[in-house]
Amino acid sequence: MSAEAVLAEARRAFWVMVTALAAIWGIQVVNALLGYQLSYSFGVQAWNPLSLPEVFTAPFLHYGWDHIEGNSGPLFIFGFLAAFRGVRKFISVTLVIIVVSGLGAWLTSAPGTVTAGASGVVFGYFGYIMVRGLFDRHGIDIVIGLVMALSFAYQFSVIVPGTPGVSWQGHLFGFLAGILGGWVFRERRPKQVDPATPSLDATSL
Repeated sequence: MSAEAVLAEARRAFWVMVTALAAIWGIQVVNALLGYQLSYSFGVQAWNPLSLPEVFTAPFLHYGWDHIEGNSGPLFIFGFLAAFRGVRKFISVTLVIIVVSGLGAWLTSAPGTVTAGASGVVFGYFGYIMVRGLFDRHGIDIVIGLVMALSFAYQFSVIVPGTPGVSWQGHLFGFLAGILGGWVFRERRPKQVDPATPSLDATSL
């Protein structure tokens, strides 16, 4: 990939994440003015079938300024790195993460629990970045994945039960969804043809 193409991908990834964060913060302002009723109304309510559509709205909602501030930095960094290899693939990976993370929280949280926040998506991007280089066989992405894994290893403490008020379910299923997305949307390389193997189109007289 040429330097111009790399810069173009970086610009697209940057503006995608700026737009996403602007939308999340805009919603946060309205949500705060409404006393966070949006989070309770459009978050994922565990075991309630009527709440399944909220899987797609919950990542855009938060329960306070500390909540959204804690998610915004990692969301931008991980999202930018995830989008860097192509915005179309990034959108597909994001949808997988949102669905798997939301359904996981819906199915495994205590009945009536309402889950909202972008942290499941953050962990999804984290998992995706960690494995993408291995699945795509890109040396630089492998290095980035290792650096991210070592730098943010402490984050794994919130994907296991034990932290009150934190949806470890959403974090865990988001992380697993990111790994799944890395596998599903990996680069398919054409199979090498053995020169010694005769062509099926060849005919002998």
